[in-house]
Amino acid sequence: MAATDEVDNIEHPLLTDGLLEERQYQLQLADAALADHTLVCLPTGLGKTSVSLLVTAHRLHERGGKALFLAPTKPLVNQHADFYREALQIPDDEIVVFTGEVRPDDRAELWDDARIVIATPQVVENDLVGNRVSLADVTHCTFDECHRASGDYAYNYIAERYHADAEDPLVTAMSASPGGDEEAILQVCENLGVREVEVMTERDADVAEHTHDTDVEWKRVELPEEVLEIRDSLNDVIKDRLTKLKELGVTNKTSPDLSEKELVRIQGKLRELMDNDQSEGYKGMSLHAEIRKLNTAVNYVETQSVESLRRYFERLKNAARSSGASKADQRLVSDPKVRESMRRAEDYDDLHPKFRQTRILLAETLGLNDGERVIVFTESRDTAETLTEFLGQHFETHKFVGQSDTEGSDGMTQTQQQETLDDFRAGEFEVLVSTSVAEEGLDVPEVDLVLFYEPVPTAIRSIQRKGRTGRQTQGQVVVLLAEDTRDEAYFWKSRNDEKRMKRELRDLKSVAGEIEAELVEQPGVDEYGDDGAAAGGDPEEDESGETDPGETAAPDPASEGVAHETKGQTATNGGESATKPDAGQSGLTAFAADEATAADSAGQTGDGSAAADETGGSTGDGSGGGDETGGESSDRSDGGDETEGVVAEAEPQAEGVEIVADQRELDSTIARDLSTREGVETRLETLEVGDYVLSDRVVVERKTVGDFLDTLTGGDRSMFEQVGDASRHYTRPVVIIEGGDLYGERNVHPNAVRGALSALVIDFGVSVLRTADEDETADMLEVIATREQETADREVSVHGEKQSKTLAEQQEYVVASIGDVGPVTARSLLDHFGSVEAVMTADEEDLLDVDGVGQVTADRIRDVVGSDYDG
Repeated sequence: MAATDEVDNIEHPLLTDGLLEERQYQLQLADAALADHTLVCLPTGLGKTSVSLLVTAHRLHERGGKALFLAPTKPLVNQHADFYREALQIPDDEIVVFTGEVRPDDRAELWDDARIVIATPQVVENDLVGNRVSLADVTHCTFDECHRASGDYAYNYIAERYHADAEDPLVTAMSASPGGDEEAILQVCENLGVREVEVMTERDADVAEHTHDTDVEWKRVELPEEVLEIRDSLNDVIKDRLTKLKELGVTNKTSPDLSEKELVRIQGKLRELMDNDQSEGYKGMSLHAEIRKLNTAVNYVETQSVESLRRYFERLKNAARSSGASKADQRLVSDPKVRESMRRAEDYDDLHPKFRQTRILLAETLGLNDGERVIVFTESRDTAETLTEFLGQHFETHKFVGQSDTEGSDGMTQTQQQETLDDFRAGEFEVLVSTSVAEEGLDVPEVDLVLFYEPVPTAIRSIQRKGRTGRQTQGQVVVLLAEDTRDEAYFWKSRNDEKRMKRELRDLKSVAGEIEAELVEQPGVDEYGDDGAAAGGDPEEDESGETDPGETAAPDPASEGVAHETKGQTATNGGESATKPDAGQSGLTAFAADEATAADSAGQTGDGSAAADETGGSTGDGSGGGDETGGESSDRSDGGDETEGVVAEAEPQAEGVEIVADQRELDSTIARDLSTREGVETRLETLEVGDYVLSDRVVVERKTVGDFLDTLTGGDRSMFEQVGDASRHYTRPVVIIEGGDLYGERNVHPNAVRGALSALVIDFGVSVLRTADEDETADMLEVIATREQETADREVSVHGEKQSKTLAEQQEYVVASIGDVGPVTARSLLDHFGSVEAVMTADEEDLLDVDGVGQVTADRIRDVVGSDYDG
């Protein structure tokens, strides 16, 4: 990649002239990323996106096809789309945004014509599972904030499909903080099919030119006596519950400052007791649940504010009063010491000392030191809202939280999030109080102070937060610590983890060759390529003429590159030369040898390069918002609109079997698993009836053990209604109950469980099957679908909208809608009294004569029916 003599900007046929500053470390990283599937580690704010942009421009210019850029939140997707449209000489309508706001059918159409798709992973996952899009012609895939690639996160599934489906794959994974240790980093690499790790730190000379020192200091605050008394009272209850657990033999500790690791260990021992059908296990698990809730309360009062504790107590009380409340909740709120803590919290009318310290620090930064912007990070949305109100009395302050609503707290819409960030960038206000939604990669402007209201226990999040300052000028980070609280433990854990992670990254940087060998040895990684061969080239064909996605091709002589030096440095790869070319790739630095070459290339059209006079309209702003977890609930349901349930015609059968899955089932891994199986084709629909359709006569309702038991305890009354719909529309309805101990997971009488199972079989004519987990459920679905479609030669047909309920069903529904009354009890009441009116007018004594109606249920019915309405 060459720069002009007049200005230090990068030139390339697909790049906007004069936009991208030449930075040698970015060129180094981009050259390395072109050579193989690469993890790029670069400090926050130093242009990881520019590195990916360079690789994308090269691949589109040399190979054609399209590029896919994945980012975990909607604001990030919107931000990257704006940057790409500005930076690339590609018509705007060929750079498209995929979030849950774009209808699935529209995404399928946009995908075909796009050259660059910038998307949240959940929608791409949904589209792959539903066979709406194909990754075959994607020549570059970027995973932003790739440290998320763990567990069941969508990145892992997309990477697996990309390496399997793409004809010419190349992965670039990016993060400022890819993991807490070498094992975690290697796991990310394995999950994404990455074979190279490229690391740049502030110690690298080229990087140091573009960074400034960030002062990190911590300020201790002392808790007032009243707050300590509330904390100590709650800790006494924790000690009491731990003493009881000690008597059960599952722990030797009674100190309230238990680590999460110890709590998990205790939980494991209790599960062993439960598996052996010992009553001590169930009793202990209830105590364990109390301890977890008490720990949360202590955390609120120690590290957040008494106001946050009051809100939490209110939620606990509401939970204990709700139908189907657990014994743990009820016992907890009735404990004398907990009730005393609640009373003291209500009476406390002072501020947490962190509030005053925050106000002082902001006054120093914005007033005395003429600062312009401050970000305050907090773990709790309760605290974010309280802080915003408090600081708003002294400074122009706005909150920034996720979209999801929580009890007593409204989320922010995407529009509100975008407007808030735009106003902050424009200097419309001084202080942004944010939860974790603003941590990752978001283009928040340079700020003078980043204030951690509390330390975070993970190095990754700490690094992300600190990256909001110190980009253009010297920055400051302050961490508030409440003395002798878990704040201190979190701070030191995060600090030690961060040091270890930086050390691990330096080690990885120095032994890149060894790491490459270790990555190839990891199970599954070398499935993505042949003996570590380069990522590019035309795929070879096997004897059947089908492309093997794991194979790579010989170099294309027409596009061989030339080694290039910039400012005396060759592009290095952890100490080894990075001029090892991708098969058929020219190096980035060979793009534009001089201005004349660049000018000639810019006018070319065809096979990936854009004509100079092409224009295009934007498909929309793609604005969106994220939530604290980074996840997107609207994407999980695959669309921002409410759609009617489908009435679909049978589609022509491809070779193998087809399974239609309801969109909402994407919360599990089953549909993803099925979509990767040979001979199984998945299709997503918004089903009115069932969770999976396997033929024209078989529909499956899937319930976890927890879901099933919720029906019996009042948490969810919809199962019998759903099964009734299934039995009316399909001749062979199936209920799969998935999970562990159906008779022991909850404190539900075994006869109640047996009664519900009997009702499913006898009253509804449903077959009930048990599976251990999601993997076994997927196996069962595939077997049934194969038997129906191949053995019985039946077609898949999604039928019917919900039919109107019968009169009896409507009567049962009305009675069952009262709190503490389920469908079984509703039938008993109607059988006893004969009509809905008689049930509603019955007195308490008559209600108690009905089988299955106890005092709580009778009181609730009379309370709902007889109380004055107070809207």
